[in-house]
Amino acid sequence: MTAPFGRRIAAVAERRMIGPYVVFEIEDSALPEPGQFYMLAAVEEWGGGASDRPFLPRAISALSARDGRVGFLLEDVGPGTHRLCALQAGKAVHVVGPLGHGFRRPTEDRSTILVGGGVGIPPLAFYQERHGGAALLGFRDADHARAAALFANPTIATDDGSQGHPGPVTDLLLDRLEHDETVEILSCGPPAMLEAVGALARSRELAAQLALEAPMACGFGACFGCVVETIDGYQRVCVDGPVFDAAVLV
Repeated sequence: MTAPFGRRIAAVAERRMIGPYVVFEIEDSALPEPGQFYMLAAVEEWGGGASDRPFLPRAISALSARDGRVGFLLEDVGPGTHRLCALQAGKAVHVVGPLGHGFRRPTEDRSTILVGGGVGIPPLAFYQERHGGAALLGFRDADHARAAALFANPTIATDDGSQGHPGPVTDLLLDRLEHDETVEILSCGPPAMLEAVGALARSRELAAQLALEAPMACGFGACFGCVVETIDGYQRVCVDGPVFDAAVLV
């Protein structure tokens, strides 16, 4: 689904913690697809304050969409996410979205492997809820891994070895591919993880869809601030993505 025209105001319907992450839902009747995102800014708490920041909205992937609500998962990592994470139920949010192109469903002869890392997991949780798929998830530590509860039957890796496999989530992917290569990979997470997943998929000639993150000022293609290099030239993450085939990325 494409975004309704213009910016609108939505109310925060619910807020809860899951480990160090914040899950909040807004009242919104839009119907995003897994992999699409929204541009969000707190109405009252945005702009000014410490260092007169932030001014630009933040691009946040949809985590869920049901019963007139759209959910998001955030981590407090900077002035923008700090103010969004502080929002309580009843507060107002400026919303533009849903934006971008989400994940395509693999062909019927291929099973789906979802490979996610950290705060990049929301579009994969959304996809699994809608369409299924085996989830391989990487986190910093056991506290962050509590967000794996958003998935059904995930396999977990942690950087510090405090839960699940000790090491990167790509170790889990390699092990899975040793037993089955009739798969398509859907992935979202930190840039280094996406680069590794993309390289692995290309080396084995496997289809992979990567949901990229990039700094965005507008979210709808006007500013050209989020370009990424592909074999067809530079493309905008916000309107040409955020989901790209690994095979086209340089």
